[in-house]
Amino acid sequence: MELLDIGDVSERSGTSPSALRYYEKRGLIEAISRKGLRRQYEPSILPRLALIRLCQAAGFNLEETAEMLPDEPRFTLDRDKITARADDIDAQIEDLEKLSKLLRHIAKCTAPSHAECPNFQAVLNSLPHKKVLR
Repeated sequence: MELLDIGDVSERSGTSPSALRYYEKRGLIEAISRKGLRRQYEPSILPRLALIRLCQAAGFNLEETAEMLPDEPRFTLDRDKITARADDIDAQIEDLEKLSKLLRHIAKCTAPSHAECPNFQAVLNSLPHKKVLR
């Protein structure tokens, strides 16, 4: 079996060598051997890194990601965690759409003053009380 060195893995996965070393330190990935000072990985590391990127894009932290990463090629992810994250993302999208609507209204409002615009006030009052952007 042909092993990939850290530079090859970095290039193929789009993950920096420093991130690969950090993932290894955190236990998300494992180098199989070393060739001199360069870490060597099995080609199966590439789909694992893609899964790590997916988890990060979905907003999971590295600890949560590590808990979900499989130890074998055939695996099932925690569907409840994935569903909960999708629900969170849907809620964020809804909040961001409201924010976008407000900003577009502010930009196009023809009222003499935004304080006098009932539409602006209604949209402003409809914003959630929680932090919209992370």
